[in-house]
Amino acid sequence: MSPSTVPVVVVIAIVAGCAARDTSMTSATPGALPRGLNVPEANAACATLGGRAIDSGRIVEARWVAAGTERARQPPANLEVGEPLPEHCVVRGRLDERIGADGKPYHTGFELRLPTAWNGRFVYQGGGGNDGIVLNAVGRNTGARGWVDNALVGGAAAVSTDAGHQGPEPQFGLDPQARIEHAYRAHERTARTARTLLAAYYGRAPDRSYFVGCSGGGRQGMMFSQRYPELFDGIVAVAPAMRVAQGASIAASWTVQKLLAIAPRGADGKPLLAQSLTNDDLRVVADAVLARCDADDGLEDGLVQRPCALDPSVLQCPAAKAPGCLAKAQVDALRDVMAGPRDSAGRALYFGWPWDPGIAAPDWRNWTMGTAGEGQPPNARHITLIAGALGHEFATPPDPSLSTINFDFDRDPPRLAAFHRIYGTADDTRLDGFRRRGGKLLFFHGTADPIFSSIEMEDYQRRIDATHGPTPAGAFSRLFLVPGMTHCSGGPATDAFDGLAAITRWVEMGEAPERIVARGTSGALEGASRPLCRWPKVAIHTGSGEPRDAGTFVCR
Repeated sequence: MSPSTVPVVVVIAIVAGCAARDTSMTSATPGALPRGLNVPEANAACATLGGRAIDSGRIVEARWVAAGTERARQPPANLEVGEPLPEHCVVRGRLDERIGADGKPYHTGFELRLPTAWNGRFVYQGGGGNDGIVLNAVGRNTGARGWVDNALVGGAAAVSTDAGHQGPEPQFGLDPQARIEHAYRAHERTARTARTLLAAYYGRAPDRSYFVGCSGGGRQGMMFSQRYPELFDGIVAVAPAMRVAQGASIAASWTVQKLLAIAPRGADGKPLLAQSLTNDDLRVVADAVLARCDADDGLEDGLVQRPCALDPSVLQCPAAKAPGCLAKAQVDALRDVMAGPRDSAGRALYFGWPWDPGIAAPDWRNWTMGTAGEGQPPNARHITLIAGALGHEFATPPDPSLSTINFDFDRDPPRLAAFHRIYGTADDTRLDGFRRRGGKLLFFHGTADPIFSSIEMEDYQRRIDATHGPTPAGAFSRLFLVPGMTHCSGGPATDAFDGLAAITRWVEMGEAPERIVARGTSGALEGASRPLCRWPKVAIHTGSGEPRDAGTFVCR
């Protein structure tokens, strides 16, 4: 292919849109890396894409990036991280531009990065939160080094999307179509459009297609395995928001209300949520968990590999509140929070939470209580993120007055059922289409996650095992818990792990993972390694060898 002929090939392929209708996957020899384009071909092909019309949309930018001139940008600070990116073409586009029922303009924005030395792989980078932002599409990996160990550096093409609305605020939920776009349609459109552009740019479809995402991105991966099983060979879902509309948001409301009830009041009479439990109080809880549970895995190392029960009454001060113990009201609130939400009849509305020393980590506080001082509005994510989504998107019809602070556990849960039916992913355990096509599904979840309980994740894998039998289920779905990890990363944990490499080896080499080595990135565990074990096994120290080395642990 000469540079002069590239524009014709690209334009015809895009306008015809035939690759967008081809949902089959070409077979690939395990481990083989197909040839990409040469530099003149790639540069010429990139130049032809700018301003082109595509099926129900248009490309608004096509930009050539020379090798070594950019690196991945990690939000929210937009810091450059990782190795310099290889030469590639950045394509940004808009699909399905429209005016919503609320009178506001909407579209599905996407970014696709096409490396010259393409390895034949396509990675869909999941979003999170309320979405609404097109993040740099580098194929973010899993855990603490997700942006650093990205797929683009390794030669994969990658795409990201804003999920059908612009801006991270929850008001898009007032438009019914924007709800549907956020739930599934914008993702399907982005995935198929990206495949069209891949075929046009390289002259062939990808050999293998992967999805990687955490939180809302994890839910998106589960959604693809259930609604559009033909699109991905392998899916990595970390801490998926599988019941966020009718589960985790209720738990967030429960936690906020229980902690507000014990919060001291400021001079204005308002409760100070951030002071419900001080950092010293949370450290008391974490230390009690370690004293009760840490040694159960054969090594006292600050990690609870095998969660155990804790009666919080052992934390109660014998008299007045004092250092090293908790007041009775704090103990009672903590017991309620960790048990999970219930209605007035005692019926469980979500799952409880495992006792984990990660409760003292900053991310646990950031979600549940925040750090706002007197005179400042509460900044806990259960209020700033979950409350907005609860009233604007999760409730049907929308009710912007509904929040985690005023949620009624008897009256309000049924208001969330309609949206759960299109947004939730916890109910399908058959996954027939995905399983029949040979798809592979990897789950990861931190046991100190403060928004989605790892017990919920265990329940889902347990139900998959019950549906198919443990051995057949293990042929396509596996779960790995990450002790100490909070939401997506962080906490006293070995939270740097390569989920993309694990799913690639499983799909392309047939190497189903039993253990995945993870490394610590902060605190006492920085540089230490541990195996993440296929659930329900946990890492047990052998009793000899270097305790900071994953090689001295076995999974059982």
